[in-house]
Amino acid sequence: MKAGMEYYKRLYQYVLPYKRRLSIAMVCMLFLAACTSAVAFIVKPALDEIFFKKNLSMLKFIPLALIILYIVKGFFDYWQTYLMDFVGQRVVTDIRDRIYHHLQTLSLSYFSRNTTGILMSRIINDVGLVQRTVSDVITTVLKDTFTIIGLVGVIFYRDWKLAIITFLICPWAIIPISRFGQKSRRVTTKSQKKLGHITAFLHETIAGNRIVKAFGMEEYENRRFSAENLRLFNLRMKKVRIKALSAPVVEFLGGLAVGAVIWYGGNSVIQGYSTPGTFFSFIAAFMLLYEPIKRMNKTNQTIQEGMAAALRVFEVLDSEPDIQDKPGAITLSAPRERITFSHVCFKYEEDLVLKDINLEVKVGEIIAIVGMSGAGKSTMANLLPRFYDVTAGSISIDGNDIRGVTVNSLRAQCGIVTQQTILFNDTVRNNIAYGNIERSDEEIIQAARAAYAEDFIRNLPLGYDTIIGEQGLKLSGGERQRMAIARALLKNAPILILDEATSSLDAKSEEEVQKALENLMEKRTTFIIAHRLSTIKKAQRIIVLSAGRIVEEGTHEALMNLNGEYRRLYDLQMQDKNSASADLWPEAETVQ
Repeated sequence: MKAGMEYYKRLYQYVLPYKRRLSIAMVCMLFLAACTSAVAFIVKPALDEIFFKKNLSMLKFIPLALIILYIVKGFFDYWQTYLMDFVGQRVVTDIRDRIYHHLQTLSLSYFSRNTTGILMSRIINDVGLVQRTVSDVITTVLKDTFTIIGLVGVIFYRDWKLAIITFLICPWAIIPISRFGQKSRRVTTKSQKKLGHITAFLHETIAGNRIVKAFGMEEYENRRFSAENLRLFNLRMKKVRIKALSAPVVEFLGGLAVGAVIWYGGNSVIQGYSTPGTFFSFIAAFMLLYEPIKRMNKTNQTIQEGMAAALRVFEVLDSEPDIQDKPGAITLSAPRERITFSHVCFKYEEDLVLKDINLEVKVGEIIAIVGMSGAGKSTMANLLPRFYDVTAGSISIDGNDIRGVTVNSLRAQCGIVTQQTILFNDTVRNNIAYGNIERSDEEIIQAARAAYAEDFIRNLPLGYDTIIGEQGLKLSGGERQRMAIARALLKNAPILILDEATSSLDAKSEEEVQKALENLMEKRTTFIIAHRLSTIKKAQRIIVLSAGRIVEEGTHEALMNLNGEYRRLYDLQMQDKNSASADLWPEAETVQ
């Protein structure tokens, strides 16, 4: 209960900016409740004066009064509905914005722990349920509370003894409503988690549809999806059963109250203690009272769904980024002397990936980092721009520990080209200028020209204004890679990280990309993470990693003469000279 109140308070902070509209809506609800109560109140004079006393003047007045009453009621009903829906939609828009903006602040480790599909489900599905809590629930609770108060007033005014009998029965409805609500929240939480898993599954299989088809796994994925979908169906049906059962229980208790009212009220009319008009006015108020109470029961189900969704939404908002600026962090300027790895260790959860890494790189130097898969090459690359923080030791630039400088200023000094090229479903122009979309057309064209990308861009249907599709799927692998290089060239960062930038390309594409990379590396401090060694011809030093440690360091010739780990890697790839990867290894005399 305490946690639920905390969520209400937090949701209220999102409603607060729209309190003026909310206040106007509440005033409309008060008038709406008054009109509903007036309908019940007017039943007594209608029966007594028209049907029993044959009063012609009342016959003219009461129907006209009812028509005006319903016009006024409709007016206030429209405005309270519009205003409350406006508030609800604005709140859900604000929460979605807040979640997305917060996600941008979180570290890579958060995204490695949470799948894309689950995060999408939080932003789309869970926030949608919260919106129902804000608009539908607040509307129902406020409007129906005002209506109930007004109708209860009519009931006690008409016959207070009969009202007491009625309300001795009605409170028993609170017990099943409360229990059904608790069960509904538990089932809703499970349903939303399952929906998140299905969203993640869809994201994986749709994005990886080419692999699914290549391996003939359509039926396998169909079965997997059907199984997950069936589990979601079963959870949803549990919620349906709870909702379906709650209404009859409440109606049964309402039926008991109606029976008691008819028995006692009818007896009072027969014995002359009350008039038919009074009794039917009471019945009208009581019957009108039944609907808002019934809606309150359904609203309780919605509240529990919304609270379950709010829990998941606030879990995201409460997540703190692992990488943050320290108090007093300084702005890092372009490196002038050296980049130093000092006794660096790093682990993912419990697995130690890097162990006591010591490396000093002079500004302008080109360093190649090689090793078997899993040796820790990419991890070293991720530590420099602080995608992750070192577990022990330090990385410094010109003597400044990178944990003591602002993250933005550090990353402004780093340009990255990776094996997995990330492009957006936008124009060529905006993808190259990503990071500073205000760059001039001339600067963008110069970057594309230096990346050997201008020729294929000019051949696209709309040139630089061509939309390249999700992940740049309208382009070939080599074209995507040259786009990424053009983006890095335009950024013009003094530190360059090439993380296996050509490992997924064929020989022809790699040759084109390699020329672009040579332009990109010029006058930059470069870290080349290499599996195939075609990109290390320009390297001045080669660092060999094995099991997270630097085991060898030197030029190609010196490392070959050591007959150690580097020589073993070289020999492994040279075993099949006809393979594409073997052909790309440099001969000793070509490596400087």
